[in-house]
Amino acid sequence: MPKKSVEEAVTSLHDLSAVDLIAGYRAKQFSPSEVLEDLLAHVAAWEPHLKALYAFDPDGAREAAKASTARWTGGEPSGALDGVPVTVKDNIATKGVPVLLGAASVKLVPAEKDAPPAARLREAGSIIFAKTTMPDYGMLSSGLSSFHALARNPWDLSKNPGGSSAGAGAAAAAGYGPLHLGTDIGGSVRLPAGWCGLVGLKPSFGRVPIDPTYVGRVAGPMTRTVDDCALMMSVIAKPDRRDGMSLPAEPLNWKGLEKSPRKLRIGLMLDAGVGLPAERSVREVAVKAAKAFESAGAVLTEIDGILTREMLDGLDNFWRARMWDDLSKLTPAEQAKVLPYIFEWGASGAKLSGVDVIRGFNQTMAIRAAASKLFCELDYLISPTAPNVNYSAEWASPTNDPMRPFEHICYTVPWNMSENPAVSVNGGFDAKGFPIGVQIVGRRFDDIGVLGMAKAFEGLRGAQKPWPKPPAK
Repeated sequence: MPKKSVEEAVTSLHDLSAVDLIAGYRAKQFSPSEVLEDLLAHVAAWEPHLKALYAFDPDGAREAAKASTARWTGGEPSGALDGVPVTVKDNIATKGVPVLLGAASVKLVPAEKDAPPAARLREAGSIIFAKTTMPDYGMLSSGLSSFHALARNPWDLSKNPGGSSAGAGAAAAAGYGPLHLGTDIGGSVRLPAGWCGLVGLKPSFGRVPIDPTYVGRVAGPMTRTVDDCALMMSVIAKPDRRDGMSLPAEPLNWKGLEKSPRKLRIGLMLDAGVGLPAERSVREVAVKAAKAFESAGAVLTEIDGILTREMLDGLDNFWRARMWDDLSKLTPAEQAKVLPYIFEWGASGAKLSGVDVIRGFNQTMAIRAAASKLFCELDYLISPTAPNVNYSAEWASPTNDPMRPFEHICYTVPWNMSENPAVSVNGGFDAKGFPIGVQIVGRRFDDIGVLGMAKAFEGLRGAQKPWPKPPAK
């Protein structure tokens, strides 16, 4: 039997999970400084191809790693993530760094303080070595931006990583450390997680305080494993008074993810009800995932989608008007800097009447009611994360049409409006080896249960394909 090469036999430090990094620090197998130097070399090999990072700060990270190494040497780590490298999405404020929202039209004003989830990560000792890129105002499922360079998918550089947590998805899949923080208002954590082969959690609304808060908007982890996702949640899911919509403190056991599917009522939603139909490979992966739970004792029922054309178009109208409210405040010179796709879409909101906008907003309540009714009969729901396997890196969305911008979010957006927790986990690959995400949705506030189901699926699914490697020089 041939021997494995050193590269194959030994996992690189940058590829270790956060759980394994903490265990390694505790056992003095390696230090945060050693991990960071390995990570920085890996980023240098990948980043010219991916363009995933913004405000990359290797010198600041080295200082933080040095301090963490000293704490671990003295046996006094400062928190649950001491010395773990982390990235934070552009639109989540970190002190001293401008929050650009991916848009060249936004002024370069340094943030005065960390937003709640970034503050919790820093308090836990994590090393925030970079921000990650996003499209203009977070309104695209794409790495396309008027400010940042085009982000690409490490599984296939000609393909899109998705968005709006585009850089976070690319960075996580490429091995820029184990923990990445994104945001999600219609699928912006789960969609790139699905297209990049990751675990991406949209927590229950209010579980992770965020500033500024908004209807359906959450911050959530993007990781390679469910255990790392839970570890990150144990840090960021703590109350913060800056978010008036955050949930009260609750003693959740983020380590208690052992869950049996036996006798659970699981719905399989293959048709979202509206939008792009699921491609054959996507359907096959979702069915295989559902059947795996059924074989483990779950009671499986195929169900219809809850989203309607009226709901989707209503959300579209509401978001167009909201976007135009922001764009209309810009000077003509600033407006000219906005990504044309986004400006065309947002400007159409000026033509909507007040009644049109209110009708659109009211669809959030219609979606919420439909979701509540659905979960009267179900414990969990399984669906595709996205209807398509992949799309061009240069496209703004899978349709690339500003008048049909949300046809691909029909599996994900209902759970933002209904506030249910939902996680995307890699379900398999297409014939060319590109990852396909499966979404697991639970009742409101059942974040632990949703992660428990994802953890169970990791075991049912088995090991993934090896993660992509940087292109040869």
